[in-house]
Amino acid sequence: MKTLASELAHVAEALVGQPRIYADANVPAGVVAFARDRLHWDVLAVAEHDDLRRAPDRSHFDLARKLQRTLLTLDHDYLDDARFPPEGSAGVVVISAPDQFGLARLLSRLDRRLFRPRGRPPDDRDAVPLAGRKLLAHPDWRG
Repeated sequence: MKTLASELAHVAEALVGQPRIYADANVPAGVVAFARDRLHWDVLAVAEHDDLRRAPDRSHFDLARKLQRTLLTLDHDYLDDARFPPEGSAGVVVISAPDQFGLARLLSRLDRRLFRPRGRPPDDRDAVPLAGRKLLAHPDWRG
């Protein structure tokens, strides 16, 4: 008889090192789809959940921390360390680009430089590489 653990073992193995992202409500659906489909990120998208969609920023920050997911946002308010202290969080990435194509290119760069560094197999450090830190990423960001 198979156990729940044995049934889910292959799922857990597939998720090792997979970036765990909490995309707040202002991240466009096309960018979320790109992160999931092309980059294979595990994205919890606030816009897909009616109960989260209109929650205040602090609630999103706290829930991302509780779920140990890096908060992905276009909202520069999250850069305020007094309101959103990075300690204990899984990290915050504030992205900025003129359009969805630019945002997708930026996410690809983040994937290569932060979430999937070359030269070693992925592990759980790659899932939340910005734990306790914040990053403002824009088209000129080079890593």
